Amino acid sequence: MSESCPCCSGLEYSLCCQPWLNGDGIPPTPQALMRSRYTAYAKGDADYLIATWHPDCDAARFRESLEESFAVTRWLSLHIVEAQAPGDNAEGYVTFFARFSENQRNSFIHERSRFLRLAQRWYYVDGTFPETGRNDRCPCGSGKKFKKCCGQ
Repeated sequence: MSESCPCCSGLEYSLCCQPWLNGDGIPPTPQALMRSRYTAYAKGDADYLIATWHPDCDAARFRESLEESFAVTRWLSLHIVEAQAPGDNAEGYVTFFARFSENQRNSFIHERSRFLRLAQRWYYVDGTFPETGRNDRCPCGSGKKFKKCCGQ
């Protein structure tokens, strides 16, 4: 039986993020890069993460902390809240909600990530953290109010 892709796309890993993590191509959109970076976190692939950070970020300095986090963090799910098609722009955004368990405590990241295209390749630059009101729909995709779901 085939392995499902950790990025929660519903596709087989071999047909989704694996070719990019193996270096057999590059993600064509910010959303595809976001999914592949999530998969790299889930699979403990520091090399891929560093290679997909924008060169100005000097991501190699994060290697040690990344590798340390792999030992204590288990990535549980990814939900893409919004992906803005960049068109001809060299800047794209993906808002996501990712669940993880760290040191056996469940938590989440809700981020609006910024990506820049450089020489036809997308790179992660940085992100902001959207605020979610208690009565807003939970960004995890459950359809419940935040206060009754992940905001507890």
